[in-house]
Amino acid sequence: MLKGIDPLLSPELLKLLCEMGHGEEVVLVDANFTSQTLGQGKPLVRLPGISLQRASAALLSVFPLDAMVDQPVAFMKVCNTADGYLSAVQRTMLDQIAASGAATPAQCEAVERFAFYERVKNAYAIVQTGEMQPYANFLFKKGVISDPLAA
Repeated sequence: MLKGIDPLLSPELLKLLCEMGHGEEVVLVDANFTSQTLGQGKPLVRLPGISLQRASAALLSVFPLDAMVDQPVAFMKVCNTADGYLSAVQRTMLDQIAASGAATPAQCEAVERFAFYERVKNAYAIVQTGEMQPYANFLFKKGVISDPLAA
């Protein structure tokens, strides 16, 4: 255990997040997501019994989002719904992300299901939660932590 680190962040998960470079993406997905197939051998950490919201809060407590892109957060759009539709878990997640100061709702992009799958194929790692609500799949693009540039 470490002081100040959420105990949900296992050594394996912390190592993966630390290894990632800026611009790389980690995917936080629900229990029904096809992680093995879409992950194609990339690192997979399972958090059975853990909700998407709980896992996201832990991850974003140590993970900087990319400030150099307009939308460092993406989530899977619910199929056959109008643009702008959000499921209950998606609304909760967007509120949580905004409340944490990590990103505003405008910085979170709804991505069509199959386009989301393509992004997953290029992600660095997948974290599979125990979330049972469908379409509870989010992608986070890593930013940098640095000192200000010297003049």
